Amino acid sequence: MSNIDPSGTFTLGDRKVRRLGYGAMQLAGPGVFGPPKDRDAALAVLREAVAHGVNHIDTSDFYGPHVTNQVIREALAPYPDDLVIVTKIGARRGKDGSWLPAFSPKELTQGVHDNLRNLGRDVLEVVNLRIMFDMHGPAEGSIEAWLTVLADLQRQGLVRHIGLSNATATQIAEGRRISKIVCVQNQYNLAHRGDDALIDALARDGIPYVPFFPLGGFSPLQSSILSDVATRLDATPMQVALAWLLRRAPNILLIPGTSSLAHLRENLAAAKLDLPKDTMTALDGIAPNVRAA
Repeated sequence: MSNIDPSGTFTLGDRKVRRLGYGAMQLAGPGVFGPPKDRDAALAVLREAVAHGVNHIDTSDFYGPHVTNQVIREALAPYPDDLVIVTKIGARRGKDGSWLPAFSPKELTQGVHDNLRNLGRDVLEVVNLRIMFDMHGPAEGSIEAWLTVLADLQRQGLVRHIGLSNATATQIAEGRRISKIVCVQNQYNLAHRGDDALIDALARDGIPYVPFFPLGGFSPLQSSILSDVATRLDATPMQVALAWLLRRAPNILLIPGTSSLAHLRENLAAAKLDLPKDTMTALDGIAPNVRAA
């Protein structure tokens, strides 16, 4: 039995994964740019995550760029049979570390090949199309041309499954007319609840929802109610925030990221944290009062 079995499982593509996974973004240098401050520590975090039962890792070749995928390959290849690595394309990094759209057919194709090469895979299990109309959140606009390129790469056998990131409900509906969409990855946490209806709709269709920045990202969540609940349960606020997400909907898959072994162990311990009904009620009601630091 894995340490995170209490989190449960859900189907991602055609594979069952544990609902508590790991996001590799923080393994790159500051600003998700350049090499990690401590490469050995980054390798250790990945190996520890898998040792604790994590079999869903989220990454992208534009983290670094290239760095994070190369670290994943060094740490984990040859990969465990049950490990599902989800990556994404649709962005590139400027020389100054800026995040730039990369949606031409050439750029999208190159993105897939970069991920294949740096991860050391012959085929990518899941590739999310990262939509970049607005860096700060989902914004409307047709994704047909870009998704058609990715669907063609899927037909070539380079990609098994397709997901969407930073997507609106309209874009998800458009995407599902072009290809099967196996997951949606948007920002969502106790402070950012705009996708409540979308999560429930996807759950009815059996589609995983993967919240990025589940702990607030670069601005950690702060709430007196969250802190009080954590104190009562002898847990950290971040563990409570993760446990709340696991109980929010059965189709939520978590990918909290860290470059610290201690923080990784704290995050994974959220799988065993029981939130009583009155606690869930309190947490459900605090979204307007939660703020980012």
